[in-house]
Amino acid sequence: MRTSGLAISAAMALLFIMSTRAMAEDTKVLKAGVIGLDTSHAPAFASLLNGDEATGDLAGVKIVAAFPGGSPDIPSSADRVEGYTDEFRKMGIAIAPSIEALLKEVDVVFLESVDGRPHLEQIVPVLKARKPVFVDKPVAGTLADAIAIYELARDYEVPIFSSSSLRFSPGIIGMRDDHRVGKVLGCEARGPCTLEPHHPDLFWYGIHGVETLFTIMGTGCEGVTRVSSDGTELVVGVWNDGRIGTFRGLRDGAHGYGATVYGDKGIAQSGGYDGYKPLVVEIVKFFKTGTPPVSAEETLEIYAFMEAADESKRQGGKPVSVKSVMAKARSEAEKKLAEIAGK
Repeated sequence: MRTSGLAISAAMALLFIMSTRAMAEDTKVLKAGVIGLDTSHAPAFASLLNGDEATGDLAGVKIVAAFPGGSPDIPSSADRVEGYTDEFRKMGIAIAPSIEALLKEVDVVFLESVDGRPHLEQIVPVLKARKPVFVDKPVAGTLADAIAIYELARDYEVPIFSSSSLRFSPGIIGMRDDHRVGKVLGCEARGPCTLEPHHPDLFWYGIHGVETLFTIMGTGCEGVTRVSSDGTELVVGVWNDGRIGTFRGLRDGAHGYGATVYGDKGIAQSGGYDGYKPLVVEIVKFFKTGTPPVSAEETLEIYAFMEAADESKRQGGKPVSVKSVMAKARSEAEKKLAEIAGK
């Protein structure tokens, strides 16, 4: 029985290797792997990159393998894995038995696990294998984990970036230099804000609206104050040049993405969500060039803003400095990095 089991495992491994290599016979195409088949982003990205319309800005990257993953304590993760895994099989994408097996067959990686908590553990072998990686939202389950991820990427000299799909929607990123607005003096961003008990409040879905805010305002937030009710979140950030930006998280009533932008020439409404394609185009460029379109510093400030919002809530709405939560998280990240180094 043992010999038979080993033979079956060897045959499955061989089949996996043959199928991934057959999908990328053209050496000019980057072979991509997906970690995490528990989010709608995974099949959506695969359809864009592997379909007949994968031309122009979408050409040159093909998903050839995936590792399902999944988190049993989050229903929206556990309940999706089987279905999305079947979708990938129907697309002819090989299903890897482990992250390590996946990495042997790909050039670049999409870390798509919808749960941010396992991201640090999942990305370590990716970075050690020096595979450029896009990390989907949330970049991690804590600010400390996010810092550790970017520190490891720097140490291993691996290109990395993370972003909400909202950032690259033309009607949002275009507000940075909109002629109606001129110089951006302030912004009121809005978006759905469902909560998930295993993550800081805004990490789970509020990230979309917060990233909209930072896309338009840029970095430099120093202090954060939060007001919270059952149906609404209101987070106010004060930037180092005196500008004020807010995020309104929506749970009750009508939901929608967008922002009101205040400038020295006028006030205008941004566009809204424009699908996954703009983000995937940027990911393809990133994989080809190795140049992240969003800096580590900006991404970490976004997550520090959200962590500061949680701390403000814990303190009854008192202002919290971004610098203070970043310092605390860096101390925690150093401990995590020491644990990883010791393994």
